[in-house]
Amino acid sequence: MKAVLYTEYGSPEVLQVKDIAKPVPQDNEILVKVYASSVNYGDILARNMKEVTFRQFNMPMLFALIAKLSFGISKPKKNILGSEFAGTIEAIGKDVTRLKPGDEVYGYRAMKMGTNTEYLSIPENEIVTLKPSNMSFEEASTVPYGAMTAFNLLKNVSIKKGDKVLVNGASGSIGSYALQFAKYFGAEVTGVCGTNRLDFVKSLGADNVIDYKKEDFTKNGETYNLIFDVLGRSSFEENKNSLKKNGRVLYASFKSKKLFQMLWTKLFSGRDDKKVICALAPVSVNTLNSVTELIESGKIKTIIDKVFPMEEAAKAHRYIEEGEKKGNVILKIAGEQI
Repeated sequence: MKAVLYTEYGSPEVLQVKDIAKPVPQDNEILVKVYASSVNYGDILARNMKEVTFRQFNMPMLFALIAKLSFGISKPKKNILGSEFAGTIEAIGKDVTRLKPGDEVYGYRAMKMGTNTEYLSIPENEIVTLKPSNMSFEEASTVPYGAMTAFNLLKNVSIKKGDKVLVNGASGSIGSYALQFAKYFGAEVTGVCGTNRLDFVKSLGADNVIDYKKEDFTKNGETYNLIFDVLGRSSFEENKNSLKKNGRVLYASFKSKKLFQMLWTKLFSGRDDKKVICALAPVSVNTLNSVTELIESGKIKTIIDKVFPMEEAAKAHRYIEEGEKKGNVILKIAGEQI
């Protein structure tokens, strides 16, 4: 079978399609024929992990150290990228009971990676479930990470109908789903993104959009019940004037300073004061099943920008790095059934 491999860190050109042995599922494993795998920020980061500094990492130093040790300090320990996938189960081990051959599935492998390949053998208890019936394999492969993360992060705040929510980073994997979940909960949502992604964010259902290259949302006089900052780019000091009474800033990515601010505002602020929330988002099959239900009910959607054949994985990475993407970027692994 074919897979997109990399044996050294570097530019997109380190990605090469090679022939490797087809896996055989163990007793507790399913063998998935992969039709599509998304390409996202995590793939770009992992491909060049050697050059990523602790300062560039969007989380505290401990998280960065764990990532570097997991992926390899000087050369990759994991030679196949890709964390999201969609495909069909071809075979199962004798102990598998939840899924069966022929099931159309999608899932998320987190830092295990390895989905940029024609066949994937994984334990049945990983985050994999039946894909939404109203999505193609390509569409489904873009969903798990961003949707599950946004879904679980928003559990940390109580969004009510009529609330005003701002999503800073609304065009990314997490932000695009956070925007849609906030709309589903009944909020009036403003999405912040770059100029070339304004139409994309509007198409997701944003009530208002702000081009961060032309306007600073912290200085326009608007106030919000919740500011959801995906990459942790804005400080609490900058956001405070844009929060309503009892408003919250929710950070999906955060450094140690924001953790300190969360503790400070929790311990020393009044009940109705503005607060910081830094939260992690544990993911599970149950969460992905909840997301599937919302997709099948028409509440959540995904938008694909470009699809690249797996032989052009380097082009896909280059396209993302150049900042041109307006939606999701996909590697088409197998073509006949998509």
